[in-house]
Amino acid sequence: MQISISGASGFIGKELMKQFASKGWNFTIINRDAFALADDEFCFKMIEGSDVVINLAGATINKRWTKRYKNEIYLSRIDTTRKIACAIINAGKKPKVFISNSAIGTYDATGSHTEESRDLANDFMGNLCKDWEKEALSAKDHTRIVLFRTGLVLGNTGGALKTMYPLFNIGLGGVIGNGRQAFSWIHIVDLINAYDFVIEQENLEGIINAVAPNPVTNYDFTKTFGKVLGQPAVMKVSFFALKMIYGEGAEALTSGHRW
Repeated sequence: MQISISGASGFIGKELMKQFASKGWNFTIINRDAFALADDEFCFKMIEGSDVVINLAGATINKRWTKRYKNEIYLSRIDTTRKIACAIINAGKKPKVFISNSAIGTYDATGSHTEESRDLANDFMGNLCKDWEKEALSAKDHTRIVLFRTGLVLGNTGGALKTMYPLFNIGLGGVIGNGRQAFSWIHIVDLINAYDFVIEQENLEGIINAVAPNPVTNYDFTKTFGKVLGQPAVMKVSFFALKMIYGEGAEALTSGHRW
C-alpha cells in the first residue's frame, strides 16, 4: 500500500505513520516544500500512483487569533486541500480514497448533531470547515472521499493532553468558563483505527464524525483529569483571561459541540 500524507509531522500524522509502518506500507510525505512545487510536478511526485491520500495539513489553532493569523489558519487548510484535490483530478493513476481532515467546529454549539445535521456554525471555524470540506469534495468524481470531522484528540504523546498536563500535574488545572460547554473527544488510538477502517471499507464515504459516542462537559473532563493525576483541579479559567491570550480564538475554546 502506498500512502501520500500531508501534516505528517503533527500529532495525528506521527501516530498514523507508526501504524502504517507496522503494516509495511510505504509513504510519500507531502511537506511544506512539496506544496510549493508546480501543479504538474506536485501531481507526479506526490499523488500519482498512491493508493491512499491523507490530508492533515493546517496551522495550529492554539495561538492568538489575530486577523493575520486567522488568515494563516484559513489558507493553510484551503490552499493545501485545493492543491491535493486538483492533483487527484489530474492524476493518471488516481488514489482509491482521499481522506481529508475537518472538525466538529463546523456544527453550531446548540443541540446534538449527527453526520446528517444541517445546523452549521456561521462563525470563523464553521465557515472554515465548510470551505475546507468543499475543496476536498471537488475531487469526488475522481476518487472516494472521506471527511473526518474530529473532536478534541486525546493521547499522551501529543495534542491537548500533553499541553494541559504540566498545569494539571501541579494542581493548576481548571474549568474553562462555566464548564457547561460540551467536550466532544476521541482518543488517538480510536482515531488511528478509524483511518485504518475507512481505508479497508471501500463502501464508506462522505462525512464521518470522528468522536467518542458519549461527550462530556468541560467541567466533567477537568475533574476527571485532575482525579487521574491526583490533583484537585479547582482553578477557574475566565473567558476574559482566555481572550487576553487567544484573542478571538477564545470563543472556540469556550463554546462546545455535541453529537
